[in-house]
Amino acid sequence: MSEPFRLRFAPGVTPDKWLRTWAARMPGAPIDAALLDAEDDDPTAALRRGECSMAFVRLPVDRSGLHVIPLYEEVPVVIASREHPVAAFDEVDVTDLADENLLQDPGAVPEWSAAATDRPRPALEPMTVAQAVAVAASGAGVLIVPLSVARLHHRKDVVHRPVTGVATSQVGLAWRTDDDDPRIETFIGIVRGRTERSSRGGTAADGAGPKDGAATGATTGKVGATGSRGGSGRSGGGQQRRTSGRGSGGPGRGGRPRGRR
Repeated sequence: MSEPFRLRFAPGVTPDKWLRTWAARMPGAPIDAALLDAEDDDPTAALRRGECSMAFVRLPVDRSGLHVIPLYEEVPVVIASREHPVAAFDEVDVTDLADENLLQDPGAVPEWSAAATDRPRPALEPMTVAQAVAVAASGAGVLIVPLSVARLHHRKDVVHRPVTGVATSQVGLAWRTDDDDPRIETFIGIVRGRTERSSRGGTAADGAGPKDGAATGATTGKVGATGSRGGSGRSGGGQQRRTSGRGSGGPGRGGRPRGRR
């Protein structure tokens, strides 16, 4: 039996549809798919160590020695206690969270840091996302994550709502430039929606795409179009959205309703 094709993916990304397509097209080629190691600070570490051939990662990443295809963007959401004022609204603006305790590294959400009030806040202890969600459930603070991550860690005692004024999170597919395994091209074709009979067209390197975080062209709805915001949210790991004007709405500072219910 050939060596399994090893694929890793970030928490929240759900590659099930692509894995099913692989199994149907490549019945004699086993695939080993697993979550990226949560203890790795660098999401590309498993790739660089040779532990996998490809990985779905959240961008931006250090692209040195890698090819990266940006796939889709995800809506950011705030996770809060079910009793929190945000629960009454369809969406909130990041400025409405300016008085909150953010239960994550503020550097991960620079838009919140720019809006935050200067009131004293308790020291933040390092936490996993699951731990931070548990703290949010107690009402002690909030955290802002991609929608698919909120769904992954959903609990009955928390809610999540879209946040305007925060950049979307982008997911990409990465592999090493020195890896010439032909199965890489096959998996790229599956992710890009090529049919089994279609020509491969182009090379793997043509998927290097725009700079991290950049979106080019109109939304196509096709997973794998470079820089697009495609995907249904089922196979791609979360809900995507078109860029729109920054609305505001939500509980407001001090819990005063400002937005639409």
